[in-house]
Amino acid sequence: MISMTGFAARRGTGVGYSWTWDLRSVNGKGLDLRLRVPDWIDGLEAMLRAELQKAISRGNVSLTLKVMQDEGRDDAAFRLNEAALAAALGALGRVESAAMTMHVTLRQPTSADVLTLRGVIDATAQETDTAPLRQALLADLPALLADFHTMRGSEGRALAAVLTAQLDRIASLTAEAQAETATRAATQADTLREAVTRVLAATDAVDPARLAQELALLAVKTDVTEELDRLAAHVAAARAHLAEGQPAGRKLDFLMQEFMREANTLCAKAQSLALTRIGLDLKTVIDQMREQVQNVE
Repeated sequence: MISMTGFAARRGTGVGYSWTWDLRSVNGKGLDLRLRVPDWIDGLEAMLRAELQKAISRGNVSLTLKVMQDEGRDDAAFRLNEAALAAALGALGRVESAAMTMHVTLRQPTSADVLTLRGVIDATAQETDTAPLRQALLADLPALLADFHTMRGSEGRALAAVLTAQLDRIASLTAEAQAETATRAATQADTLREAVTRVLAATDAVDPARLAQELALLAVKTDVTEELDRLAAHVAAARAHLAEGQPAGRKLDFLMQEFMREANTLCAKAQSLALTRIGLDLKTVIDQMREQVQNVE
């Protein structure tokens, strides 16, 4: 069994970059993926989303990826425009010559001043090929998912133990209800006989056929055999889902509704304090189990 609660973090380096992953999930009705990844890495988000959809079937999942460029790496290429430099120096020479002729003193320009002149430096941002980085990140993803699944599996095993104990309790209460039903049947028979005797003694106008029909209807309304049989069948089905090794959260969630339906009907038909108490105990355990099932993938 896999829990929908999980967390994994990982660091990686390669192709002149370093990065950190943060992957976490909580329970959800379906699969909700929320990715925060660098948008300048072409195609990365779509590829990550596809891999996550293959690996995870349910849960609110968030993935955060931060990518840092290694120190000393520079993706901007600065190229000196020789023609523009020659023209700039020539112009500076003519300016200086004219200034000397007019006895004007100018501050000597520095090389930094020359570089700031338009056209001397052709600064073009080098087109960065992000394919190697994208491949490095995708190659690192399986290790992150392995850590993530390890935690979710550990949580799932603990969750399976809790659910198994709750199913054992439901099975035990169902057996108690069956025993109580047998005891109640004898008591109900005596009560009905006494009631019929009193009715027949009080009047001669009772239609025996109508009386038999009403007694049969009363017996049907108070018979809980079908509910107890269904509870036992639901316990068996839930145990099978726990053991099958496949995502079973939705199936178990449906079974919880069926469990509660039978427990409610049992309480409605109880006709005895002992059987009502068992029905209420069943509802309590089923409600607790339903809360746990919400975390199952």
